Amino acid sequence: MSAFDLTGKVALVTGAQRGIGLGIATELAHAGAHALLTGIMDEDGECAADKLRRAGYLASYRHMDTREEAQVSQTVAAIHAEMGRIDIAVANAAIYPNTPIAAISPFEWDDVMAVNLRGAFLLAKTCLPYFQRQRSGRVIFLSSITGTRVSSPGYAHYAASKAGVLGFMRTAALEFAPWNVTLNAVEPGNILTEGVVEHQPQSFVDAQRAAVPLRRLGTPHDVAHAVRFLASDEASYITGQSIVVDGGQTLPEMATAILPEAAQ
Repeated sequence: MSAFDLTGKVALVTGAQRGIGLGIATELAHAGAHALLTGIMDEDGECAADKLRRAGYLASYRHMDTREEAQVSQTVAAIHAEMGRIDIAVANAAIYPNTPIAAISPFEWDDVMAVNLRGAFLLAKTCLPYFQRQRSGRVIFLSSITGTRVSSPGYAHYAASKAGVLGFMRTAALEFAPWNVTLNAVEPGNILTEGVVEHQPQSFVDAQRAAVPLRRLGTPHDVAHAVRFLASDEASYITGQSIVVDGGQTLPEMATAILPEAAQ
């Protein structure tokens, strides 16, 4: 058996149609888990699951809006009924509109909180009874360095939601511990996803890369490797903690710090 093996496990990943979520689902499937991709972009989700199956992995897709309690409850119940268990729940679904505070409407604020924070809460709460019966389970939240360590104008609601995820995680880790259920988080830095490539100019990508000591942007699989570790038996004594995956981006004392050039 290889390290961080997940053979026989059932893993649910929210927002898994593309980007970081799909990277996580792919990595968990590669580790041997049956990956349950969920989201609201059904065509993309079905296509992603089909590609994983054609690659020889165990994978399927379910429509699930993490903002809706009934949908989360029904989807988790259906997965458990079909698979007989749920071992890993990854709360990845998130939105991140760029809006200055003066222009954020209460509706936009609430929608960001609903997807990013309420969705994480609903997933953990809904899975708990199944984890209690199994006396085991893993919940991994996707937080961010934005809000927990740094921030930038336009992302007040996103930053607040991601900081809130860590606060919720720490309390839940205490409450879930008697059933051998662990809750941890991953805080990604700048990750090069399809969305960044499609919606940002190359100058933006270059500026982000220049701010990272490792001189590259992260990939969805860089994040997924941390999730795989936290989902594994090797992480069974870790709970209420967070792993930063940012290439050292948050290390410089000043945002304008001059980073060393690569050795020739």
